Amino acid sequence: MHSQVHSFVRLILFPLARSSALCSRSRKIPLYSSISNSVYSQYNNMPKKDKTSKSNPKPPETPPGPVTKVKDGTITIAIHAKPGAKQNAVTDVSEEAVGVAIAAPPTDGEANAELLRYLTKVLELKKSQVSLDKGSKSREKVIRVTAAISQEEILKKLRTEASG
Repeated sequence: MHSQVHSFVRLILFPLARSSALCSRSRKIPLYSSISNSVYSQYNNMPKKDKTSKSNPKPPETPPGPVTKVKDGTITIAIHAKPGAKQNAVTDVSEEAVGVAIAAPPTDGEANAELLRYLTKVLELKKSQVSLDKGSKSREKVIRVTAAISQEEILKKLRTEASG
C-alpha cells in the first residue's frame, strides 16, 4: 500500500519528473505511455514549404533614372532646381535627377511656377497635366505628369533640350 500511495503522489505532484529521480527504491512507471512518438511528432512538426510551386516571375522593373512610373499610371520626374539663373534651361540629365536652371527668384513660389511653365513647354503638354508633387521649398523636387506619355519619350525630350 505504501508503494501505491508513493506512486500516486509522484504522478500527481511531479508528473514530468522521472521516477528514478524521486525515489530509487520505487518501481518505474512509464509516464505518458499513451502518447506515442509518432502522434506527438505529427502535431509538432512544421509543414515543409514547396519551393518549386512559387515560380512567380518578378514584375518588370522600371529602368533607373530620374523618370519613373508610379503604380497609379502617372509618371514622376526628379528635378534638381537651380533658381535665379539668367534663362530657363535643362542643364543635365543624370541617374539621380534632371538639372533645371530657372529664370525666377526662389521667393513666393515664383520659381516653382516658372519651373512648371517651362516643363510644360519642353514636354509639349498642357499645364493641367504637369504638377509639383514634392519639394515646394526645396531644390530637390518631384514633378508629376498625368498625360498619356511614355517614360522614354519624356527622357528623350529632356535630353534633346539639355543638348541643344
